[in-house]
Amino acid sequence: MYIKKILWAVALLGLFIFGIFAYYIYGAMFKPNTAFNNNVAYIYIPTEAKYNEVRSHLEPLLKDINSFDALAKQKKYTTNIKSGKFAINKGMNNNDIINSIRIGKGLEVTTSFNNQNSLEALAGRISIQIEADSTSLLQSMEDELFLKSNGFTNASALGMYLPNSYKFYWNTTAEQFRDKMLYEYKRFWNESRRAKAKALNLSPNEVITLASIVHEESKKKEEQPRVAGVYINRLRIGMPLQADPTLKFAAYQLPKYKTTVIRRVLNVHKEIDSPYNTYKNLGLPPGLIAMPDLSAVNAVLNAEKHNYLYFAADAKRIGYHKFAKTLAQHNNNAREYQRYLSSQGINK
Repeated sequence: MYIKKILWAVALLGLFIFGIFAYYIYGAMFKPNTAFNNNVAYIYIPTEAKYNEVRSHLEPLLKDINSFDALAKQKKYTTNIKSGKFAINKGMNNNDIINSIRIGKGLEVTTSFNNQNSLEALAGRISIQIEADSTSLLQSMEDELFLKSNGFTNASALGMYLPNSYKFYWNTTAEQFRDKMLYEYKRFWNESRRAKAKALNLSPNEVITLASIVHEESKKKEEQPRVAGVYINRLRIGMPLQADPTLKFAAYQLPKYKTTVIRRVLNVHKEIDSPYNTYKNLGLPPGLIAMPDLSAVNAVLNAEKHNYLYFAADAKRIGYHKFAKTLAQHNNNAREYQRYLSSQGINK
């Protein structure tokens, strides 16, 4: 009888201990453990991150980090960290959280860019959207072997990056970003666009170079095909492009103009010794002067056919231009705009 009591006591104690253990397991695995009010929170886990780093990202988001630690260790997550961007939904338990941050590459992020005027600026823009830093991005973009093997030079390299929005995993490397942009570039230059470029006697790189000038001349999409048509006409007859944006680009490469803003192109700028001076040099410059919008690229490929050889900014419709077939007509248009600039106190 005494032994039976002892056995019952042991059994009850065991059940009590098991109950405590079960409650602990339930709390560690299945009890909601989020501490934020939004419907979802995101964490960014760097490549080669250790558990302590992940823990520091999670701690502000969880009610009980210690229960998470215990389950993470039990499920061997502490030695199996995955990098990327991950979502944690409000009300998730520890088990759900661990499952959500250890599967696959995480979530994709939308990466966008436009109007970056140099590879350095582009690298800086991308580095705030994915894990890769600006230094590694710039190095991959300027890699000589990559550029040469894909038909680019340092001057034309920026033209490979077509402004748009793209999907990437957050932990995309610099080389992966660059290679995806090359893929998108080749996809853009399909058979139809290449045929249009060939009809203009231009290569894809030359189209983008001309598009960069068109885009700097006019931001009005409806006007860009007409501006492109003027430059196509000049190229066709061997006339210098005489594009003011190329003079500004050439000037900004010189120390004396680095900290200035050129609002009015003067004769002194036309004397700058540079391959980008399209007043002195025939044909297109060595590369693009800025990243053009795709509207300008398509404007070149679909340039308006006309007999205009000149255009000048329209003083009465700012942002638009007046087009002319003769130099005399153009000079009248140009003088009108010069008078407008002078009336506004714009002298340089």
